[in-house]
Amino acid sequence: MRRFALLFALLMLPQPAAATANDVAYVLMGDGGAVVRLVTAAATCPAAMIDGKPRPMALRFAAAMVPQRVTASPAELSKPSAFPVNVCETNITPSARRISVAGQRLPAPARMIRRIVVIGDTGCRLKAADAAWQACNDPGAFVFGRIAAGAAAWKPDLVIHVGDYHYRENRCPAGNGGCAGSPWGYGWDAWSADFFTPAAALLAAAPLAAARGNHESCARAGQGWWRFLDARPRQPGQDCDDPANDRSGDTSEPYAIDLGNGGRVIMMDMSAAGGKALAPDDWRAIAMRRTFERVTELGEGARFAFAVDHYPILGFAGEHGNGAPVLKPGNAAIQSVFGGFGPRMAPTGIDVLLAGHVHLWQQASFASDHPSQFITGFSGTLEDDVPMPPTIPDGTEPAPGAHVEAFSSWVAGFGYMTMERTGSRRWRVQVRDRDGHTVNRCTINGRHSHCDIPQVDAAILAAAAGSRDPRHP
Repeated sequence: MRRFALLFALLMLPQPAAATANDVAYVLMGDGGAVVRLVTAAATCPAAMIDGKPRPMALRFAAAMVPQRVTASPAELSKPSAFPVNVCETNITPSARRISVAGQRLPAPARMIRRIVVIGDTGCRLKAADAAWQACNDPGAFVFGRIAAGAAAWKPDLVIHVGDYHYRENRCPAGNGGCAGSPWGYGWDAWSADFFTPAAALLAAAPLAAARGNHESCARAGQGWWRFLDARPRQPGQDCDDPANDRSGDTSEPYAIDLGNGGRVIMMDMSAAGGKALAPDDWRAIAMRRTFERVTELGEGARFAFAVDHYPILGFAGEHGNGAPVLKPGNAAIQSVFGGFGPRMAPTGIDVLLAGHVHLWQQASFASDHPSQFITGFSGTLEDDVPMPPTIPDGTEPAPGAHVEAFSSWVAGFGYMTMERTGSRRWRVQVRDRDGHTVNRCTINGRHSHCDIPQVDAAILAAAAGSRDPRHP
């Protein structure tokens, strides 16, 4: 009888369902473990199979047509957000080894994370305000799918996305064949075209650590962010559907991902920061002070820690000057808050900052007590056209007192970055182009970093194209 009762109980659990054409399954690294998530056209959530046992999945968001809200675009260039899919999820422990959902085999979290892919700013830009119409229909112009497939072939243990997944905000103009027929707006069709479809190979290769970009703020693609990519349990008001809840919808708490052997990745959400210094009583400043304090706690006891947010705190952006590019310092909003805790601009436990937002690749290390900064905003969207200098002019700093000792950059090249652990505080970094060719090599040793080439140029790219890294298929 006991055996029969056990069999009956197992039969009563939700059973794995066959995949539908719209099903997308993936693993997110969250606070204290991993989350298995499924975006499905099925009417109910199936069970996930974890180490051979069915585990019920809970409904995170039901399919819905969200009424049109105030966005960053004029009302006539916006529309309601259609989500004709259910979003299901279940938490798993890091010890899970075999994971499948709706017939899809998913990557299990690695016990020791040694190989990390870093990407960012991956979507195809369709933005009326800038008259920016990327040729989303041309795989040579929108290369994220190519990048994702190559990065997946490298076989990472973890993928870090530094934010800005969604760029298809406005309708492609009539007569523009490069983007004709592209989905647009903030619903599932645009999210699928911009991220989930091109990222499929990478999501099948490794769990994802997802940072939130300014394109995922509530005035833009925040509705999809909360449905698909935020790795924590859903909280009331955190959905970006109602503008009255945008303050809670535009903030969330930091959390840490364990890399093993004392290493951590700390994820920060400062997507609503903007680019101007903030008054101390601004709600964004208040939220960022809490973020700094919590990151300090999360970094305690770590041998090595990355901190990930979308805006570069200690990086440079370029703008056209009178005859020569001008270097702009790091994000003024974050610096105005973090600088109140001391000149380092980051908690003492943080060794390296990872960010995007600036559409290029960049590295900066400091003689002062600042963490190294890497920028990886070069994985799909239209790139910045302002060249970086091969060396930083004397006295130029991304933040007051941040004395640059090593700097490297690559502008006007799509790609991704790989990091391989070589010690408790050491990493080997390679900057790769859209085809996986290595165009620069760097090392990280604690908070210091150094790259072989100060500035990647056309000659270096030509040489790289003729010599593929043998470890990259």
